[in-house]
Amino acid sequence: MNVVLVGYRGTGKSAVGRLVARQLGLRIVSLDAELQRKAGRSVPEIVQDVGWPGFRDLEQEIVATFAARDGQVIDCGGGVIEREANFEPLRAAGPVVWLKAATATIVSRIHGDTQRPSLTGAKSFTDEVDEVLQRRTPLYQRIAHHEVDTDGRTIEDIAAEIVQRVR
Repeated sequence: MNVVLVGYRGTGKSAVGRLVARQLGLRIVSLDAELQRKAGRSVPEIVQDVGWPGFRDLEQEIVATFAARDGQVIDCGGGVIEREANFEPLRAAGPVVWLKAATATIVSRIHGDTQRPSLTGAKSFTDEVDEVLQRRTPLYQRIAHHEVDTDGRTIEDIAAEIVQRVR
C-alpha cells in the first residue's frame, strides 16, 4: 500500500506525510529530497543549470522509480502535476490525496522560503502563488482520489482524516 500526497508548497504534505506514514506503518519518501539526492544539488541549482523543463524531466524519473515501489507515503513536489506523464504512475501507486489551502494560508506558511526559484518571474510572491495555484487546481483535481482542506487545521487532524479515508 502507498499513499500519495499532492498539493501546492505549504499545504502540509511533508509534516502530514510523516504522521500518516507513522500511523499506517509506512515509510515516508520525499520526491524532492530524492531528486536532489540523485542530482547532487538543490532545486534552485538544478533549475538554474537545466531550467524547469530539465527539472521536470528529473522529477518524472523519480516519480517512475518510487511509484513502482510499495509501503510508502509519497510526498510529491507541488508541481508534479505539471507533467501529464506523472498522472498514471501516481494514481496507480495508491490513493492520491490532494492537500488544499487558500492562497493566503500558503503565503503565510512559505513566505521567505528560498528552496524554490520563481515560477512566474516578476510578480509579487502572493500574486505568483495565486496565479500558479489557479493554473494547477484543475490538475490537482484530476489526479486526486481525495481532497483534504488544510486551512486552520492541525497536522494531527489532517493526518487522521487521511488515514480514515485511505483505510
